[in-house]
Parts: sequence; structure tokens; C-alpha cells
Amino acid sequence: MALQLRMLGTTSDDGKCPTLYEDVASGDIVVQGYTVTDPEDVAQLANVLEGESFVRIPRELLTRFAPKE
Repeated sequence: MALQLRMLGTTSDDGKCPTLYEDVASGDIVVQGYTVTDPEDVAQLANVLEGESFVRIPRELLTRFAPKE
């Protein structure tokens, strides 16, 4: 089933990236940010499963807009 995304907020001045969304059906959070691709950075990540990816976002995005529940 397709996600039903609701934008929670962004710290971007031009409204593009990074942005935080909530799937209204499941309550899951979707993060739009810059992909972490540097091999040295990726090597530090643990338990990476097939299909997973990683994005970098400002801490302020989570502290301002992440649900508190």
C-alpha cells in the first residue's frame, strides 16, 4: 500500500530538503535528507540490511518537528 505522507516540517529556507514526514496510516516517520555515500562514513554503520539507506539531516529538524509521543 502506498504511503500517506503528511509533511511535519523542514529546516530548509527554500522548502526543499531536509524535510520530515509522517505516514498517517502507520505513524512511521520518513526523512528526506542528503544521502550518506562516503565509504568511510558508511563503514561506521552497523547491521546494515539489504534495501536500507542512510540520510544526513540537521539535529534541529528532529528537535523541532519529530512527534514527541
